[in-house]
Amino acid sequence: MKKIIQTKNAPAAIGPYNQATIHNGIVYCSGQIPLDPDSMKVVGKTAAEQCEQVMQNMKEVLTAAESGFENVLKCTIFVRNMNDFESINDVYGSYFPENPPARATVEVSRLPKEVLVEIECIAHTSKTP
Repeated sequence: MKKIIQTKNAPAAIGPYNQATIHNGIVYCSGQIPLDPDSMKVVGKTAAEQCEQVMQNMKEVLTAAESGFENVLKCTIFVRNMNDFESINDVYGSYFPENPPARATVEVSRLPKEVLVEIECIAHTSKTP
């Protein structure tokens, strides 16, 4: 049985999906884009600024799922321009100072609301050893 995760501290889904689901102690976080949870407007003009908002949104979803960045197993980063890789890496890396998770980074032609970065992740709950 899956558990649906929804928190007002992160942006509401902009389509037919949930912020995250949990099954057997594994948290599957939907892709986060740099939306302010209150206004639902895009935050940041640069990829680094947008990545910071994305990571804050992800933090809130993970917290609602009784998890955290220390429990992340894998992330997938979608970027509009691979030239932003280094600046996104700097922000992303600050959230994983030790033992970062597995990761893939993929350049894509478009993202929702024309943002520059989207990140999804898989984690385990704090209740899982």
